Amino acid sequence: MHAFRTAVESRDAAAIEALLAEDVVFTSPVAFAPYTGKAITAAVLRAAMRVFEDFTYVREITDAGGRDHALVFTATVGGRRIQGCDFLHLDENGRIDDFTVMVRPLSAATALAEAMGAQFERIAREAGGGGSRPRGLSGGRVRGRTGRAPGPAPC
Repeated sequence: MHAFRTAVESRDAAAIEALLAEDVVFTSPVAFAPYTGKAITAAVLRAAMRVFEDFTYVREITDAGGRDHALVFTATVGGRRIQGCDFLHLDENGRIDDFTVMVRPLSAATALAEAMGAQFERIAREAGGGGSRPRGLSGGRVRGRTGRAPGPAPC
């Protein structure tokens, strides 16, 4: 998936958007519901470029068929070092139709949720106001199924 990696590393938002399928489904690590559609996904990715600092892909894994890709990255957000992976699937036309992001550790995921929550109004404007605000992207603390803020992880 060199074209996507190149577009991200060069911070080329237009090239990133051109690689998205119209019906792309984007699953965020900090929102409970996925985003559907090219406009909202592109707006979310532009916001991610604004909040991530020192973003670098460190590994790229591709399946033998060339339609599934995992791009491992590191970055900083809100002063927290974050590790993550972009999981991409390409449709029959070579466009990204499924995009899932996972990040760790929890403290960095929380910082990411807060930073992206602060971007939400701009994301909505850039996407043309379409879609609803996914649960979990509130700009506040990430909350688990119980509705309580997460506590320390068990050892």
